[in-house]
Amino acid sequence: MLTSLWELRTASSDRSSAADLPTDAGTVVIGGGLTGLTTALLLAEQGEDVLLLEARHLGAGTTGRSTAKLSLLQGTQFSQVSRKHGDGVLRQYAAAHRDAQAWAVDLATAEGVSLEQRDAVTYANGAPGLRALQREESAVQRAGLSVRRGDAPELPFPVAGALWMDGQYQVDPLALVAALARRARAAGVEVVEGARVTSVRDRVRDGKPVRLEVERSGAEPTTVRAGRVVVATNMPMLDRGGFFARMSPQRSYSIAFELPGRAAADLPRAMYLAADQPSRSLREASLPGGPPVLLVGGAGHATGRSRPTSERLGDLRSWTAEHFPGAVEVTAWSAQDYAPHHSLPYAGPIVPGNHRILVAGGFSKWGMTGGIAAALALASDLRADPPEWRDALRPWSRHELTGLPSSGVINAEVAVAMALGWVAPGATSVDRASAEPQPDVARRSRFCGLRRGKGAEGSAVCTHLGGVLTWNDAERSWDCPLHGSRFDEPGDVLEGPAVRALPTP
Repeated sequence: MLTSLWELRTASSDRSSAADLPTDAGTVVIGGGLTGLTTALLLAEQGEDVLLLEARHLGAGTTGRSTAKLSLLQGTQFSQVSRKHGDGVLRQYAAAHRDAQAWAVDLATAEGVSLEQRDAVTYANGAPGLRALQREESAVQRAGLSVRRGDAPELPFPVAGALWMDGQYQVDPLALVAALARRARAAGVEVVEGARVTSVRDRVRDGKPVRLEVERSGAEPTTVRAGRVVVATNMPMLDRGGFFARMSPQRSYSIAFELPGRAAADLPRAMYLAADQPSRSLREASLPGGPPVLLVGGAGHATGRSRPTSERLGDLRSWTAEHFPGAVEVTAWSAQDYAPHHSLPYAGPIVPGNHRILVAGGFSKWGMTGGIAAALALASDLRADPPEWRDALRPWSRHELTGLPSSGVINAEVAVAMALGWVAPGATSVDRASAEPQPDVARRSRFCGLRRGKGAEGSAVCTHLGGVLTWNDAERSWDCPLHGSRFDEPGDVLEGPAVRALPTP
């Protein structure tokens, strides 16, 4: 598995032992990323008895693999929201992210987390991007935020135009996670890592507690009872509510480069994002005691549908070599994001009327503020004091109707991916430059797909809804082209909505 820059510079957290898992809690938060930790902290500060369960370690998911821009300029997101929902919802969306950014800045300041103020820039490579910039400028201004048009003189290549927003922020996301964990524990949150929730049963009618089944390495499964559950795993790991059919999973890549002979002042100081192709994200990162590095991101694709995935990293390397000659790679990694078909995040009941199981996710790559906004929304519901922007993030609202056309097209693509997986499962991602034999998928009968690698065989069928997995040679993982579940090479779950490992013979 690829390692992010933030993981390289952060010591592994101390996981709570199996004996530390409580069996009763007022609220259980599932997911130890930015959203889950913020939600747990806010609820604990409101007097709730909170248990947080993380399947791997804190920040192991999208948070710890983010480029970590705390920005209100978000590529072309505002114009998408405006087109689908109008200016009223657009202003609510902007207010939610503005409040979330302010909350993050306050937390970082109070906890001594290094927070670097930078301008945010969305730039255009050509005419399509320039038109997108014009739409975005109008949408951002209608949302009540200030932007300015300009050029991008720091960049070593020409651009057709640029949109600037002053005074945004960049951060080390795992430093923020560590600060949140400290604050949450101090507020009374029980944090247990290495605890994977595999099922959640809710018997609303009989008034009994919600029951969670929790698996831990080397221990028998445990039942935890809770009055309320918050699923903060970006894509809910529960099928009820059908969120897997309402969001699209996307992977994108980042590489950190040193630029020998260049000082920090010689690197781009602003945070850049392209509005058109080739899609690129650029920001500088300052490493304690080390040289500054340039983060180059992009090359995104639908999870499980790029073959071979290693070519995506190759594209970033070639592009960087062209525009930043002499750049030396430090590390490369990727992240998974989820884009709701109606372009708004979710924060609320998993099904209408059930306030015992809540979900938060679908941040369309803007989870550094979106995840905090979702946490603020959920916490406000429990104290019956919602902010004026609350309705923009509610699941099951009328806003979702605007996503129906996209949902139809996207779910048709999922059906095609399902069919193609069974017709030709051998078409996997292969590292053509590697002499090492690569795992593959074989169709042995109408009823089973097998994965082959390292002399062993096992099921290559996703444990969520039965999609045939593809081999991701860049990350050495098995990825599902249906709803984005991912498994490591031996078959353990990396990303949901799947919760069960791949079976072996």
